[in-house]
Amino acid sequence: MSERDLNKIVQLEQAIVKKYGKEAIDNPKANWSEAKEKEYLEQLAKLSQKEQKTYDKVEKMEKDGFFLSKNLINKRSNRVCPICETYSFSSRDDVYVNKFQCCWNCYIKWVEGREERWLKGWRPQDEKKEQKKN
Repeated sequence: MSERDLNKIVQLEQAIVKKYGKEAIDNPKANWSEAKEKEYLEQLAKLSQKEQKTYDKVEKMEKDGFFLSKNLINKRSNRVCPICETYSFSSRDDVYVNKFQCCWNCYIKWVEGREERWLKGWRPQDEKKEQKKN
């Protein structure tokens, strides 16, 4: 390196010190200690754990030609009414399937006004089985 290059480097460092302060040109290892290293590694481990949790939430898996969230695949989703065996996309049906294990139409036909009997376990299939026996 020529003396001209060294002078240019010194001028550049002086400009950096003037604008950003002395810490901007210090060697990063100058202020580093074992305690800081340990604290840094602990923070890095915590960050890695948080990132892994986030990754698990958004991780995608292929199922039937579609990419779906891994959590979505693990969740049990019952879209078929166990009584009339119809498939539904209606959010209204979701409420009745979760509460009464039947779709809205079956709720109107079989459950409405007889919730207590329904919750005790009565189902229309029971009635159909009895009719077949007779």
